[in-house]
Amino acid sequence: MDVPLWFALLVVGVLGVKLIPPPLWLVLVLLLGGYLLADSLLAPVIDTAVK
Repeated sequence: MDVPLWFALLVVGVLGVKLIPPPLWLVLVLLLGGYLLADSLLAPVIDTAVK
């Protein structure tokens, strides 16, 4: 069974927020930080580290 990465992350995120509710500002900072890092000069370094 092939599950897309975005779907797996969405499920883990929803379960994490329901089981251990973090502050809303922390969720927003993590989402915004991830978005900004993905479009920065560090993206190739992160990509090679993840692979």
